[in-house]
Amino acid sequence: MTPRRGAVLLVAPLLLSLLIGFVAPIGAFLWRAVADVEVPSVLPRTLAVLRSWDGAAIPDAAFAALAEDLREARARDTETGAGGIARAAARLNAEHPGMRSLLPATGRRVAQTGDDRSRILSVSEEWATPAPWRAIERAGGPVTDFRLLAALDLGRDGAGAIVAVPRDAAIWRGILGRTLGISASATILCLILGYPLAWLIAVAPARAQPWLLGGVLLPFWTSLIVRTAAWMVLLQKEGIVNAALIGAGMLDRPLPLLLNRFAVLVAMVHILLPFMVLPILAVVREMDWRLARAAASLGAAPSRVFFRVLLPLSLPGVGAGCLLVFVQALGFYVTPALLGGPNDQMLSWFIGFYANRTVDWGMAAALSVLLLAAVAAVIGLYGRLVGFDKVKTA
Repeated sequence: MTPRRGAVLLVAPLLLSLLIGFVAPIGAFLWRAVADVEVPSVLPRTLAVLRSWDGAAIPDAAFAALAEDLREARARDTETGAGGIARAAARLNAEHPGMRSLLPATGRRVAQTGDDRSRILSVSEEWATPAPWRAIERAGGPVTDFRLLAALDLGRDGAGAIVAVPRDAAIWRGILGRTLGISASATILCLILGYPLAWLIAVAPARAQPWLLGGVLLPFWTSLIVRTAAWMVLLQKEGIVNAALIGAGMLDRPLPLLLNRFAVLVAMVHILLPFMVLPILAVVREMDWRLARAAASLGAAPSRVFFRVLLPLSLPGVGAGCLLVFVQALGFYVTPALLGGPNDQMLSWFIGFYANRTVDWGMAAALSVLLLAAVAAVIGLYGRLVGFDKVKTA
């Protein structure tokens, strides 16, 4: 056995476990962003007829196929409680408003066999127009870009061209911008606080360094929920911060410190600060201090030594810390949900909303793809501008 084959066999169980326990579940979830299975599973005969439809006069075979599909789906829903018609109607409603109620009503009307065309038209004359049939055709799967376009505030018009949604319905690009803005703000604050803290730890006496480093690592040893709840207690109107300020005579009434952007940023910085301090500290400790002494001996002022010598040497740690903080901040969910207001929720909150409350896994997956693309873009941009080979982390 060659050394290379032996190495592959040694890591094979780890790679297999990562594939089964990590990559496959994430891939299956993200696949829901483009999978279109709700309508094909309920209306297979109708879709088969519409594949040869010219888009003009609706053939009688389409009415018969729709009635047969709905009768079968109703029987299946009654027997298993699957709710297939409701899910198909919700999917079609995104293509053509009104289908959420029109499709179930049609299913009830054609429950008994008879003249299917007249029964369907008696529910609504809209079935005599191409619009609902085109919606069924567009939702016929097996894949669709509908949700991905919706996550970018885009859609398709009647001709199939990609167009922007109306301004009053465009929300996701604004939420993505808010997510990027909050993450960037948290990163900048962490850098402002973390850089001097890392420098202080690096130049502190050997006896003091473990204590200072332990203070930085303290958030790692506390649950995220506990830390967030602690900030809720501190920042509420009757909390410790307002009570201390009023007791010191600095305020006449409590400040609104909770359920706003201020509270979100304070808690995020508290949680993410160690991820900024540790990479910078690792780089500062490895710097060649002889360069600084040489610059000083040649007459450079302390400020000039710092900005021309020490700061450039520490930039790899700054870059690594900013990347770690920014990427993690993009995925924050609990902290903005508990400490922020309606205008402070980030993209992760809406992913959770669609996954847990509306049970729209497809839209949750589409928003996850959008967030994943943002993370990949940030990492790619960082690698292009800085280069990962220049980054030294602890």
